Amino acid sequence: MPELLKHARTLRGRIASILLDRACANPTKAQRSYLLRLLRRNAATAFGRAHGFSCIRSEADFRSRVPVREYEDFRPFVERIIASERNVLTAEEPFMLALTSGTTSEPKYIPVTRTLQHETASLMAVWLYRAERDHRGLLNQSSVGIVSRAVEGHANGIPYGSTSGLIYKNIPAFVRRAYAVPYIVSEIDDYDARYFATARFALARKVSFIATPNPSTLLRLAEVVAENQEGLIRAVHDGTLGAEIKQREIRAQLSSMLRPDPLRARELERVIKTAGFLRAGDCWRDLLLIGCWTGGSASVKLARLEKFYGRVPLRDLGYLASEGRITVPFEDRTASGIPAIRSGYYEFIAEEEMERADARALSICELEVGRRYSILLTTSGGLYRYKINDIVEVTGFHQGAPLLAFVRKGGEMADITGEKMHVNHFIEAVREVARRFQLTIEQFRAAPDREESRYEIYLELEQQVPLSVLQSEVLPALDRALAKVNVEYEQKRRSKRLSEPRINLMARGWSQREMRRHIQTGRRDTQYKWQILCPEKRAEDEQEITSTVGTGLVPARSVSDTQGQGQALSLQISL
Repeated sequence: MPELLKHARTLRGRIASILLDRACANPTKAQRSYLLRLLRRNAATAFGRAHGFSCIRSEADFRSRVPVREYEDFRPFVERIIASERNVLTAEEPFMLALTSGTTSEPKYIPVTRTLQHETASLMAVWLYRAERDHRGLLNQSSVGIVSRAVEGHANGIPYGSTSGLIYKNIPAFVRRAYAVPYIVSEIDDYDARYFATARFALARKVSFIATPNPSTLLRLAEVVAENQEGLIRAVHDGTLGAEIKQREIRAQLSSMLRPDPLRARELERVIKTAGFLRAGDCWRDLLLIGCWTGGSASVKLARLEKFYGRVPLRDLGYLASEGRITVPFEDRTASGIPAIRSGYYEFIAEEEMERADARALSICELEVGRRYSILLTTSGGLYRYKINDIVEVTGFHQGAPLLAFVRKGGEMADITGEKMHVNHFIEAVREVARRFQLTIEQFRAAPDREESRYEIYLELEQQVPLSVLQSEVLPALDRALAKVNVEYEQKRRSKRLSEPRINLMARGWSQREMRRHIQTGRRDTQYKWQILCPEKRAEDEQEITSTVGTGLVPARSVSDTQGQGQALSLQISL
């Protein structure tokens, strides 16, 4: 990239970073100013008139006039937008709809305005500026970004799809040259072919920076590289795609970008001789930083990333969702970030009060370190006091603003007899047991069996573990770990109101098959969300069980005393 353009990019990030820091010095003022400007701008909309935006003079007025809503409460307004009605939620017309999964079978369509897009891009500029400041030369080589398809369809003429994909697709040509993987790869329909093509283009370049939100995407990429090493090297050598892509136009467009590169192919062959396989980290020796989620359930995958990518620094991309970007992390190896207080208005409800109808909403200046809160969003995309059903934790302060870290999705809870188990309880317990017994877990799930008053734990393991060991050592340790992370569970187990959990060993490829079923329904793999805690047992899971371990039980469908599973520790959750 020409030096003048690099300087312009850096200057933009520096200015945005300074403005964010200034806002953090007085977050109460910054939040109030943002809110009142937003309400004035949208006072004449249908939503604004219905809630008296023109009469609101304070945050207290806002809370008294506008009730807390979940997406289903906003759906009628969004449907009016799709029906071509103007000035519904915002005076500025949405130019697209972000598509994401909802709490019902109907997907959520989140309005995206140019202002919201600009705010998101500005926050990414801050992230990049601070990352490049800490990792000199971060963008000196090529970058790899893995995104979803920008446009997946149209709702009465309004495109819907991925906002990150749209940004990636429309980056200026001089910036696009620095990206190893062209956007068009994300439009390949076939799941396997898309990852192969991503690997093919990425391996052909020297890469210094990789970014994609979900670590499971990075793990899948590394596995594709290792599993297809000969075909990938041959494709780089010959200048071919190396994979069959049925979409003729995409195949032709991608093929036109490729040239034979025997020198790079020999470099990749040397990686195999050194590492024993085509290890992603060794293919990109200039890699300075990986940007991905590091908090919540995604943290489980981080140790396995090192197996494929080496000790490359990791920096969380921030708490972001289809509804908007909420935090900007500025240090490696932490999910905590500065709240985007110039790009949204935020309210908080204490975790212990989130189910109460009379719960008090708190402003950003009322938060306490170590406490957890449910968050409400008000954005320039037209969401007002929107309950996103996420839990964040305050980990400290940056100047006067609280540092926020995503913890988990709200509502991910199961209860048999008053123990109130959160998904994080299962994540922590399984992680502890895996560490103690050196188990490599491809995937797991938990579900309550209310008839038997026990929890079913479904495990896909890589290595062979004798069922006798699982029965006599692993299962009791898992039971103790669950009691350790939840005192109510411990009490119910002691009183025998809860029975010992059961471990169900799953057939090889269980988690991949479920992901493929998800993708075959037309949904995006990059937005795939593995459900760790289910409200009840699923028939699809029961059909995949090969052996069951529990008190008084014998192997359910096992023909031997061992069970080999999966490939590696990879809790594939998208937050």
